Amino acid sequence: MTKTWLITGTSSGFGRIMTETLLARGDRVAATLRRPERLAGLADAYGDRLWLADLDVTDTARLRAVTDAAFAHFGRIEVVVSNAGYGLLGAAEELDDAAIRRQIDTNVLGSMQLFRAVVPHLRRQGGGRFLQLSSMGGQMAFPGLSLYHASKWAMEGFFEAAAPEVAPFGIGVTLIEPGAASTGFGSTGVDLAAPSAVYADTPAGAIRRAFTEGAFPVPGDPDRMVARMIEVAETVEAPRRLTLGSDAYEQIRTALLGRLAALDAQEAVARSTDLGAG
Repeated sequence: MTKTWLITGTSSGFGRIMTETLLARGDRVAATLRRPERLAGLADAYGDRLWLADLDVTDTARLRAVTDAAFAHFGRIEVVVSNAGYGLLGAAEELDDAAIRRQIDTNVLGSMQLFRAVVPHLRRQGGGRFLQLSSMGGQMAFPGLSLYHASKWAMEGFFEAAAPEVAPFGIGVTLIEPGAASTGFGSTGVDLAAPSAVYADTPAGAIRRAFTEGAFPVPGDPDRMVARMIEVAETVEAPRRLTLGSDAYEQIRTALLGRLAALDAQEAVARSTDLGAG
């Protein structure tokens, strides 16, 4: 059975691949991006099965208007994919205030406001799915990407609480946690802060060089990742998270085991602070 999807950030990367894949199999897509002309070829090929709207997710008023218009146009949208976002590379000290604000406005507030905008529609129609693009960087962290990780960890916490809020209305939420994939993210999806010489020989400097010199490992196949995203949107029960890529699995597992070991090592201290503890 064909479905209707609303996807943000469709000009490139996962959003573009997903849009093309869904249209090719016969689904309908409401695609948003800052420059709709980039999908002109798809609009010509698929006609009224593709609805386009210009959207910068940092513009909350526009985001709500576009969301309402998409649901009004198609009548029903089964799956919403919050994909718009980008990375910010630089040690925390290297980042300027405007760059920090833009990162949070786009990756955090843009995603939260999209969710808030679509939930009333999904609730009224009796349910649906919401996929939030997070990252393996929502569970672990590399030095030099502190603000990017802050944005992804924020999404993890937000949806950990929001998912059970909307579950009674038949709305399933899944955080998508891909590892590095050859989507062009490293070259076009990352903003670089001006480097400071004091960080050149630090772990943050090493990560910067890996990104800028193309030495950062990129094992993920974006087409296969998108296929798994589409599949998870069609499962009976929505898993809270979907990890994609061997690097994501390994990095997240290592991070979680390390945090669990550190927690267990502090059990006695934690229990000693209860009222009435001996």
